Amino acid sequence: MIARFGWMVRAGALLLALGFAGAIAQAQGTLQADLEKQYTLTKMGSDSTGDVVVSAGKVLVLQKSGVLGVPYNNMVFCPSHFQDGNLKPPNTMCKMSVAKVSKYINSGEKVYVTHIEIIPKDEKVIFSIVECDTCNNVQSASQMKSQIVFHYPKGYLESADSGQVADLIGQVFTDDTASGGDAQQAQGGQQQAAPAAAAPAPTPAQPPASVQMGMTPDQVVGILGQPDKIVNLGAKQLYIYKDLKVTFMNGKVTDAQ
Repeated sequence: MIARFGWMVRAGALLLALGFAGAIAQAQGTLQADLEKQYTLTKMGSDSTGDVVVSAGKVLVLQKSGVLGVPYNNMVFCPSHFQDGNLKPPNTMCKMSVAKVSKYINSGEKVYVTHIEIIPKDEKVIFSIVECDTCNNVQSASQMKSQIVFHYPKGYLESADSGQVADLIGQVFTDDTASGGDAQQAQGGQQQAAPAAAAPAPTPAQPPASVQMGMTPDQVVGILGQPDKIVNLGAKQLYIYKDLKVTFMNGKVTDAQ
């Protein structure tokens, strides 16, 4: 009898745990759907011209600086993190790895949301974005993509609704009431109606020079100028600038932060 009672208690606890887990999963599914409805996602595809917008979603205006973009077909993201009211740019090593193809998406630029991911156990909501080139009135389309990771307090996402979650997101993105979701559709119409003898597109600007692994002190000085301070530690040297510290080992860059 005691053994049977113990089995019933364990079975009840298991059913309760499964029910609780199911309730959490259902809540997360509802939150996901609500966010995707609020921030209508943009569907991307490709054609003979490259990556294109197949279905345009909501246009958002970036309110923070420090978002590093890479070409849409690039495999590597360098996410920015928003926490405690501050947007933290990607780490230095990631920035260096994409230095030749990346550029910053500046505050005031307009973007689409292509994917939203919720990670409850880490209290994170991740927005994948891509530039809305026509909204930004650029002559040469770049369609840079990036990610922003929103960090929430422990336990917040288990009970928060989409409006509460969006309060934090709204500190980084605001709705673009001028362009709306028709901006990229207008872009598609312009592309189809473009005359055959259209003027050639201007040559894309070269990316700014950047410090990379393996550079010599002379190469770094050529890019950044003379440092404010130099620390010599034998085979190790530190070139210290106002907002950057470059580390050399045996005359080669090994770190920058």
